[in-house]
Amino acid sequence: MKFKFAALIAATAIAPALSAVEPAIPRDEAIESRVEATLAKMTLEEKVGQMTELVLDIFGAFDENGEFQLNEGRLDTILSVYKVGSILNAPGTRAQTPEKWQQIISKIQEKSMQHIGIPCIYGLDQNHGTTYTFGGTFFPQNLGLAATFNRDIVRDGAAVTAYETRASNCPWTYSPTLDLGRDPRWPRIWENFGEDCLVNAEMGAAAVRGFQGDDPNHIGPDHIAACLKHYMGYGVPYSGKDRTPAYISESDLREKHFAPYLAAARAGALSVMCNSASVNGIPGHINKRFLTDWLKDGLNWDGMIVTDWADINQLFMRERVAPNRREAIKMAINAGIDMVMEPYDPTFCTDLISLVNDGEVPMSRIDDAVRRVLRMKYRLGLFDNPDTPLADYPDFASDKHTKVALQAATESMVLLKNVNHTLPLPAGAKILVTGPNADTMRGLNGGWTYTWQGKLQPADFNEKNTILEAMQQRFGADNVKYAPGVTYNNEGNYWEENEPDIDSAVAAAKDVDYIVACIGENSYCETPGNLTDLNISANQLALVKALAATGKPIVLILSEGRPRLISSIEPLASAIVDIILPGTMGGDALASLLSGDENFSGRLPFTYPREINSLATYDYKVSEETGTMEGAYDYDAVVAVQWPFGYGQSYTTFAYDNLSVDRSDFKAGDVLTFTVDVTNTGDRTGKEAVLLFSSDLVASRQVPDNRRLRAFDKIELAPGQTKTVTLTIPAESLAYVDANGNWVLEQGDFKMQAGNKILTVTCTETTEL
Repeated sequence: MKFKFAALIAATAIAPALSAVEPAIPRDEAIESRVEATLAKMTLEEKVGQMTELVLDIFGAFDENGEFQLNEGRLDTILSVYKVGSILNAPGTRAQTPEKWQQIISKIQEKSMQHIGIPCIYGLDQNHGTTYTFGGTFFPQNLGLAATFNRDIVRDGAAVTAYETRASNCPWTYSPTLDLGRDPRWPRIWENFGEDCLVNAEMGAAAVRGFQGDDPNHIGPDHIAACLKHYMGYGVPYSGKDRTPAYISESDLREKHFAPYLAAARAGALSVMCNSASVNGIPGHINKRFLTDWLKDGLNWDGMIVTDWADINQLFMRERVAPNRREAIKMAINAGIDMVMEPYDPTFCTDLISLVNDGEVPMSRIDDAVRRVLRMKYRLGLFDNPDTPLADYPDFASDKHTKVALQAATESMVLLKNVNHTLPLPAGAKILVTGPNADTMRGLNGGWTYTWQGKLQPADFNEKNTILEAMQQRFGADNVKYAPGVTYNNEGNYWEENEPDIDSAVAAAKDVDYIVACIGENSYCETPGNLTDLNISANQLALVKALAATGKPIVLILSEGRPRLISSIEPLASAIVDIILPGTMGGDALASLLSGDENFSGRLPFTYPREINSLATYDYKVSEETGTMEGAYDYDAVVAVQWPFGYGQSYTTFAYDNLSVDRSDFKAGDVLTFTVDVTNTGDRTGKEAVLLFSSDLVASRQVPDNRRLRAFDKIELAPGQTKTVTLTIPAESLAYVDANGNWVLEQGDFKMQAGNKILTVTCTETTEL
C-alpha cells in the first residue's frame, strides 16, 4: 500500500456506482447482523440520541478543591430523556489523571447501559500523545512527525497514544489531522503533516493503523477509533485566519486535498470530522458532494461523520446559509452528517425528531446515520466490554513509551544551516542559552497539551527537561549560562511578551564560546492563534541582533508551530535548527543532537518562506516562477524561499548514483519501479530520507506543477555503506486533474529526480481515468 494512493484516487474520484467500488473497510456480516438487530429495536428518540454528542461540562462541575465531579442526577436525566450516544472533551479543557478518567467514563458507561442499553462512545483530542491525560506520553506535533519522513515513527507513536488513551477508558480520538498545511499564516499548520498530499496520505494512513490496529472491524482493547479531520480544504483559508473561507480549484480539491482522506479511509479509519469553514462558498457541514458523493458513496466507506464543535449553529450564526437552527440541522443531516457535536444543548434531539416527523429529514437518512454510529461501537467492542480498566495497562507512561517519543523527537528536528561545522558543539564549551523558548515546556509542546491552548503550569512536566535543563545536563551546569533576554507573558495572549532585558543577555555572553538562542512562538491553538504579522517578534529579532554584535557564534533554535519569517537574522547565525514542536522529549533530543551524540535526519515538510509577499508551496505552478532561489539545494527552482520543502542537513554526507527505472516508456496500468544507490560518504552513521520527485514537462489542459513528490523512504547508513533504494509508483500517480475534474494521464515526458540524479520517462498514450 505504500505508494498506491494516487491510483486509488484515479479509480474512485469520479464516484462510480457504489456496487462497482470495493468497500473501503471490508464488510463483516456478523457485525452487520448485530447492527441491524439493535437498530430494529430502537425508537426514533433513541436513534436521534445516538446521533447526538454533548460536552462533559454539562454533566458536572468543579468542587471547592478544583476537582471535577459528575452530577449523577443530571447524567441520569439527560441520558434517560435524550438517549445521548456520545460525550466528549476534558472538563474545562483540562487534563485528568487516568484514575479520574476511569471514574468519569465508567460511570457514564454504567448509566448509558442502564438508560439506553447502548454504550457511550467517549471522545478526546489526543492529538500528539495523551493530550488530555496527566502523566502520559507526548510526541511531536504532526508537523514534526512529518519532518521525520518515517512512517514507522508515526505508526508507533499512534499505537502508544491508543494504548494510553484506553488506559483512561476512552475509545475514540479526534486525530489525525489531514488538512494540508499550505499557508504558513494559518494557526493550525502544526497539527497537519505539512504541505504535501503524499506525505499527509502516507502519514495519515500510518497513524490510522497505529491507532486502530490492522483490523478495523475488530479493534482490540489496546487500540482506539481514529477520526480524520477536518474534511476537507480547511487548511488553506484565503485570509490565513482560522475558520474562514477557502477557495480551491477543482483540480486541487480532487488531486491534493482529497488524497489524504482517501488513503486514510482505505486504511480503515472509522470516523471523519467535518471542515468548520466553507470551500468555494459551501460550508463543509452541508456539502453533500463532499460528504456523501465523494466520501461515503465514492469510496463505499461505511464509517461515521461527526461535526466539529457547535458547527451546526454556525450555519445560521456565522455562515448564514440557514435562517435558524432547525433549518441548519435539516441541511446538515440531509447532506450526510451522522453525529452532531452540539455540544451544550440536548434539545437538538427535539428539533431533529420534529424534522423527521414532519417529513423534512427522511427516516432512511436517520437509519443510515445510526447504523454508522452503532457499527463503530460494535467494531470497538463496546457492547461486549464498555470499559477498559487501568490495571490492564501497566505500560502507561513507561520508559518503553518514552523511548519511542524520544526517537520521534530526535528524527523530527531539521538542521537548516551549519557554517564551518559549528555543530556539534565541543565538549567543555561554555554556552549561553537564551531566548523566550529556552526554559519553557509550552514552546516544546504547543497547543492541545493538557489544555486546549497548551498553557501549562511548571509542575505539569516536572520530570521532563526544557531545552535549558537538557543542555545543563548534557554539557554540565557549570558550562551553561542562562539569560533569556526576552520572555513571554504567560498570563496573556500567546504573542504577548514581557519587557525585554536584552542587555543582561548580552552581558552574559561575554565569557562564553557559543550562544544558543531559542526563539519562536508560545503555544496557541485554533482561532486564538491567528496572527497579523508572520515575522518573528520585534523583541526576538532585537535580541538576536544584539547577541550577534558580540561576535560569538550563534546557534539559532526555532521552536514554532509555523515558519515565522527570520530573513533579517538568518545571516547572523552560524547554525540554525528548526525543532518545530517536538513534545516533552524535545529538550533531551535537541541536547543530544547539538552535542553530536545523535545525528540530524529531519527534513522540512513545508516550504519555509523568506518574505511575506512570496508565500509558496514547492508544487507551485511553473508560471509562478519569478526569480532564482538562493542556496545550493534549489533543485533548479526559481521561486525565492528561505528553505525549500524537503531540505535538511546532516553531520554526514550522502551521494546518489545509478538512478534507474525498469521501464522508460509506460502507459496507464503500468507500474514503474525506480532504484537509486545512496552512499554515506561521511565519517558518521546517518539516516537519509530518499525523496523521488516528478516534473510533468508539458500538460495541455492546465499549467503543470513545478514538481511533485511521488515516493519516499528512509534508510540508515554506516560510513562508507551503500544501499539500493527501491521506490515503486503506479503510472496513474503521474496523472493530473483538469479544470473539469477529470483525471488525465497525458502522453509526454516526465523528469524524475532523486537527490541530484535525474532521468526521463515517457507516457506513450493519453488516457482519461
